[in-house]
Amino acid sequence: MKTNSKNFGLVTKKFNNFLLVDLKNQENFGNSERFLCNVRKSINFKDQLIYVGDEVVIDNIDFKSKCAVITGLKKRKNLLNRPSVANISNIYIIFSVQEPELNLSQVNRFLISAESMGVEVSLVLTKCDLISDKRRSFLLDKFRKWGYQAITLNLQKSDNFKKLLAELKQKECSIFMGPSGVGKTTLLNMIFPGLQNTTAPVSNKIKRGKNTTRNVELFSISNQSYIVDTPGFNMQPLEVDISLLPNLYSEIRKQIIDEGFKCKFRNCLHLNDEGCNLNKSFERYSFYKEMIESFKSHYYQNQGD
Repeated sequence: MKTNSKNFGLVTKKFNNFLLVDLKNQENFGNSERFLCNVRKSINFKDQLIYVGDEVVIDNIDFKSKCAVITGLKKRKNLLNRPSVANISNIYIIFSVQEPELNLSQVNRFLISAESMGVEVSLVLTKCDLISDKRRSFLLDKFRKWGYQAITLNLQKSDNFKKLLAELKQKECSIFMGPSGVGKTTLLNMIFPGLQNTTAPVSNKIKRGKNTTRNVELFSISNQSYIVDTPGFNMQPLEVDISLLPNLYSEIRKQIIDEGFKCKFRNCLHLNDEGCNLNKSFERYSFYKEMIESFKSHYYQNQGD
């Protein structure tokens, strides 16, 4: 049975020239059916490709064969480049506290990369059964000063897991990001028991995880909530104007917004600039300074090419 009615759907998986699309039932929004779709060749999306997470218009819907045709593409809110996923609402940065050991500089780079996407960013610490309660409290306090209420998990038990699960069900489209071996795939398997992605133990030699996830796919966690299953080491390249970098640090934003401080010049980068009034005593200032210097070095190198 075919229908000429068209509706909006969400691309949940992409392979070859086909896409899987969840069609939302407008009369009972929240129920969805999944269709195998191709793109109408006569449609020109201004040379844009369609990605997982895109909202599309589908037509020629065949409810018997579960096939349809994509005839339109809605304007996307954002796009991650590696892996390619559209319309992310929340980014959860996942790091283990041990095996592999927590690297604060790397955590900072992931957080700032995520902040540059302009979405809500959260921090999750896994394998907390491998550290003492004192160490756990120390880390929670540290990241609170960074501006993040970190969630601590023991992936072998249910500590705080139910709280995280309830939170994820309130989000539109969340993605887990973090280096290999920190428990992203294990966490996904806990959320979706039927998923059973292959997991690999951390190498004893290099103390890093072996990536085992291959395809980008959205999984429904509630009527209106999805989680992205992603392959690889997915920290995004930081492509922002250097003048916007201070806004990605919550410690600097807080001074500007809550405390209303002002430097002499509007384009102050808060290094040794004349008339800078920034309180530089926060822990991440050294990371910030290194990042600014790296941006400057990259800029001057490009000018010389």
